[in-house]
Amino acid sequence: MKSWFSVEKIDSDTFAISEYKHWEETHCYLLCGTEKAVFIDTGLGVGNIREIVDSLTSLPVTVMTTHVHWDHIGGHRYFEKIAVHEAEKDWLSVQFPIPLQMVKRNLMCSPCDFPNDFSIDEYKIFRGTPTRLLHEGDCIELGNRTLTVIHTPGHSPGHCCFYEPGRKYLYSGDLIYRGCLDAFYPTTDPKQFFQSVRKVQVLEINRILPGHHQLDIPVTIIGKIEEALSGLSIEGKLTQGNGVFDFGDFQIHI
Repeated sequence: MKSWFSVEKIDSDTFAISEYKHWEETHCYLLCGTEKAVFIDTGLGVGNIREIVDSLTSLPVTVMTTHVHWDHIGGHRYFEKIAVHEAEKDWLSVQFPIPLQMVKRNLMCSPCDFPNDFSIDEYKIFRGTPTRLLHEGDCIELGNRTLTVIHTPGHSPGHCCFYEPGRKYLYSGDLIYRGCLDAFYPTTDPKQFFQSVRKVQVLEINRILPGHHQLDIPVTIIGKIEEALSGLSIEGKLTQGNGVFDFGDFQIHI
């Protein structure tokens, strides 16, 4: 199972746990304080990601969810304490917005060397009641580390980025990464996406820690994404159904 996950050390007590063998190339982040740990997202749910977390820390762990999409909540079932933004609490506890068969098709749409004990027939979308609801400006204290919740809707109604002012890290979820940024689903909002990018653009950031693909990306990509969305807005194209726009380092699917 360890071969499915890759562990990369960001600093002495911050780790990226990634699923590079899958086309989504998801990243989850373990932040260890002196008293508690936070685990940002839990990936695809292909393997037991809790085993990896437990190998890195013995601290009590709370899962912080950037957003309730299948590729970010797959391993939630291995954890007791789960936080989500209030706008998506029902997606977690009542009804996920995408049918299971569609999720399975997305999971399997590209050839992948899944672990031997993985069965797509047994794959399920996590359903459970969150133990904490997140709101704009909430602070999570870990002991010697503080994480601030930034509500950044657009990719989904309750999407959150997490900002660590002490280290100036931005855990950007699906708002900022190098790849195709999605704002075309029925539950997305391209105009909100644009405003959310502007919201994080004003932060003092030393490092972006994205939800997918290349782990080491320049902070300047935020300005480039903002500029691209601004141009689309001026052209009247910031509405769903306009297609995919290529800007080199990233694409925007509206």
